[in-house]
Amino acid sequence: MTRHDLKENLFNALATLRGHKVRSGLTVLGIVIGVTSVISVASIIDGLNLYIQKRVESFGSRTYFLSRIPFGQPPDRLPEKMRSRRYLEVDYAPMLRASCPDIELATPFKTRAFFFGQSNEMHVGDKRVERIILRGTESDYIDAIPLFSVNEGRFISRFDQEHARDVVVLGAAVADSLFPNTDPVGKTAYLNGRLYEVIGVFEKDPGLFGGGGVDAFAVIPLSNYLKNYPEAKETHIAFTIPRNSDPQRGVDEVTEAMRRIRRLRHDQDNDFEVISSDFLTQLWNQLTGALVVLTGVISSVGLLVGGIGVMNIMLISVTERTREIGVRRAIGARKADIRVQFLLESVLLTSIGGALGILIGVAIAAFVRNAFASVPATVSTFWVVTGVAMSVGVGLFFGSYPANRAANLDPIVCLRYE
Repeated sequence: MTRHDLKENLFNALATLRGHKVRSGLTVLGIVIGVTSVISVASIIDGLNLYIQKRVESFGSRTYFLSRIPFGQPPDRLPEKMRSRRYLEVDYAPMLRASCPDIELATPFKTRAFFFGQSNEMHVGDKRVERIILRGTESDYIDAIPLFSVNEGRFISRFDQEHARDVVVLGAAVADSLFPNTDPVGKTAYLNGRLYEVIGVFEKDPGLFGGGGVDAFAVIPLSNYLKNYPEAKETHIAFTIPRNSDPQRGVDEVTEAMRRIRRLRHDQDNDFEVISSDFLTQLWNQLTGALVVLTGVISSVGLLVGGIGVMNIMLISVTERTREIGVRRAIGARKADIRVQFLLESVLLTSIGGALGILIGVAIAAFVRNAFASVPATVSTFWVVTGVAMSVGVGLFFGSYPANRAANLDPIVCLRYE
């Protein structure tokens, strides 16, 4: 087929679609729904994946955690064998530093928070903040977890730790609430009824999707925490591996050391968890897995409905234009010409639907990005190309049968058709 023939067929296809605007519009609706769902959801997930990746990097790419039970799982949903594990001890950290040459540091920390069923509150005069996440740490905690970066003042020192001083470093949101329009460093505030001196304020960090970030933290020396909250049993340990060391070797050293410290027999399973800093990525992938499946189902149904509609309208078009087909065949058109004509109409129909779906998907992604700052939806070229390929593929697949049927009509019968 020549370029002129292709151009003529394209104009004929456009004329046909213009002649049946309502029917064509309803036909492409399924394609629009399918492509829109793919583009919008994929762009949101892509943006969130980048957000989660940056969040993981802020924890420290070489940082690992020791925990009694897995992160991100409610204790009441864990098997009894896990719930009954012995608690980790603060003294494990110096033991690990002494016995594991491939780790850089190991630092314990403890946490009191509302999501553990514990309450904390701070107040200065009539200003009060509740639902604070209280954490007791050592001085090298911020070296292990870069997310906790001090913006004003300083972090806890070895002197603070050795003397169990009543000092606290506040999250930015807590500091702003207690000391609006005032430098909080050097001021005092009551934390759970005890007077503390504010020695620093962390960099702003609203947290994952605007909740539970560093902004909500109050950090005190671990020794002070142990003195004032002796009932707190849960302990976590963060340890880091130098960049010039093999991470797996470091993890294996810590695992073996922990087994010796906890006196586990060779036939016993670990009664602790070693968690890498990408646990958020793993948790996120689990959460988005169902969303990806749901999106695939919605888009598949939309494309199937749209494809059936395309096939239906093309079969009707073949019937309506039977005599036209006979005339074209009588003046020299080949079967291939007729087949290309109807395939082109089918692809043009679905391509219009795909283009509309892409535009609507991009608009939805832009709206989400502007309306929800914590959901940085990003439209990638890959998904735009995928949307185009999907719409063209549907047109070719569902348009092939009507096109073949039109090409195989007997020209004599077509000329007699009324």
